[in-house]
Amino acid sequence: MITSAGIRALLPHRYPMLLVDRVLSADDDGIRSVKAVTLNEPWYARLGPRPAEEDFAYPDFLLVESWTQTAGLLAMRLTDGPADGLTMLFGSMRDVVLHRRVFPGDVVEHHARLQRAVNDTVIFEGSSRVGGEPVLTIGSVTVAFRPEEQLDPEHAGPASG
Repeated sequence: MITSAGIRALLPHRYPMLLVDRVLSADDDGIRSVKAVTLNEPWYARLGPRPAEEDFAYPDFLLVESWTQTAGLLAMRLTDGPADGLTMLFGSMRDVVLHRRVFPGDVVEHHARLQRAVNDTVIFEGSSRVGGEPVLTIGSVTVAFRPEEQLDPEHAGPASG
């Protein structure tokens, strides 16, 4: 099981962008986590004195980000944690469907499943639900691990050639 301390150890995100509250289960094939949406989150601070009900909808990109953080936890589990010198990158996403908006008070349950793993690249699929009702479906997302020096050539050692 991945504890709260384990979530922080595996993901680089911190407040306000750490969007996984708890891992319910995890094995080599899949992971289930929860994100509780509250009115106390910083994205609601911009609302004026009389916001409309739809203004309280949780931003769609944050819902997707929360799901991908869950998939990232599974990717880290499959690779035995963060390897020194490697950075996890999310690439393409396919067949992403937002079924309904999420609002404060909702507890979102994310499910990410391993679709395929090849060397340093893994592909996940999954969904998110609130109270058993689908709110998000992801057909596939690609995650790759790459050496940091390939991503930041300015700070890498001398070029070989």
